[in-house]
Amino acid sequence: MYNLVIYMYLLGVAIYSCFNEKVRKMWRGEREAFKILREKVDPNAKYVWFHAASLGEFEQGRPLMEQLRKEHPEYKILLTFFSPSGYEVRKNYEGADIITYLPLDTITNARRFLRTVRPVMAFFIKYEFWYNYLHILKHRGVPVYSVSSIFRPEQVFFKWYGRQYGRVLNCFTHFFVQNDISKELLAKIGITDTTVVGDTRFDRVLQIKEAAKQLPIVESFVKDAPQVFVAGSSWPPDEEIFIKYFNAHKNWKLIIAPHVIGEDHLKQIEKLLEGRKVIRYTEAEKMVNGQLSMVNDYEVLIINCFGLLSSIYHYGNVAYVGGGFGVGIHNLLEAAVWDVPVFFGPNNQKFQEAQGLKTSGGLEIHNYEEFAAQMDRLASDAAYLQEQGQKAGHFVKGQSGATQKVLSSVAL
Repeated sequence: MYNLVIYMYLLGVAIYSCFNEKVRKMWRGEREAFKILREKVDPNAKYVWFHAASLGEFEQGRPLMEQLRKEHPEYKILLTFFSPSGYEVRKNYEGADIITYLPLDTITNARRFLRTVRPVMAFFIKYEFWYNYLHILKHRGVPVYSVSSIFRPEQVFFKWYGRQYGRVLNCFTHFFVQNDISKELLAKIGITDTTVVGDTRFDRVLQIKEAAKQLPIVESFVKDAPQVFVAGSSWPPDEEIFIKYFNAHKNWKLIIAPHVIGEDHLKQIEKLLEGRKVIRYTEAEKMVNGQLSMVNDYEVLIINCFGLLSSIYHYGNVAYVGGGFGVGIHNLLEAAVWDVPVFFGPNNQKFQEAQGLKTSGGLEIHNYEEFAAQMDRLASDAAYLQEQGQKAGHFVKGQSGATQKVLSSVAL
């Protein structure tokens, strides 16, 4: 049944690729994967294979790859992606020797892929459970580790109708899970090779903090500002809440880094700002050094480019991470690591870090009234603002260390 579904999916991707650019990239990438492997695989090398579905999973696996490379240079690293949103962004990542799409999980593809690479071990990050790849790896005696995985009762593995597919979990040598609930759920279906280590993303955001960029434009914008609010990865429902507040509290400077930076969305944000002095980051970039101080005259800075947000949180006194009024919140840890209170919306039940932050510097809100009440308290009580920020930073630091726990437990 699984293989039938895979072949049907393969047919659907082939058809849909004619109409969708993202799917077309994935379709082409999977077909080119074997060519890349033939050209780049060193038959005398020992490869450790890391597989990440997309960009978020890559960030979770990145500390492992980099620490492995540092401690065991005798291994080469193969990195594969399923999604274009991961591969297209990180295809030139220097921490891996070979980077490619993962060919779809047919029996033929899995056999051909593993025959070409012959990995000595494999790490599957978080949610990746490819039936054919995993069974062939087990048959070949290759150790396979699931890292930063998290399980919930509603997943198919724990339903009566999912028992057959659930056998794929027996192909893993060990599970390094995020929490005790995951360990208990696996034990109920007979899987006991598990260790609770937490999430490697905590290690990653600490790395990001250490490598944070100095941003002269942002520094000029916030210079001498009494308070700065940074909104990251925001969507329209988020913006309607926090912009309304800051239109009435103009003593705060506002930095907005929207999740979507299309022109229509940027104009929508500017319209909500009700005539406030707004400058876009790319406009500020055009200023020569002598004019850069003029950025300080603006009240709102809109970040209409990518790659800066994790460093921008450093300049804020309070942060807001968007997505919690839609499909789910974005990366809370990138903000919390800077010792600032972090606001987020209510759709966060599936995010382990959000649950932890609710008691550690995170401020969940459901509407404008809750946001305004919390902002009023933060603005009027410096001790409370500092306490909430310190709690957030301590939470991140206290959850770090998963990377070393994993590497010290695997057979290298």
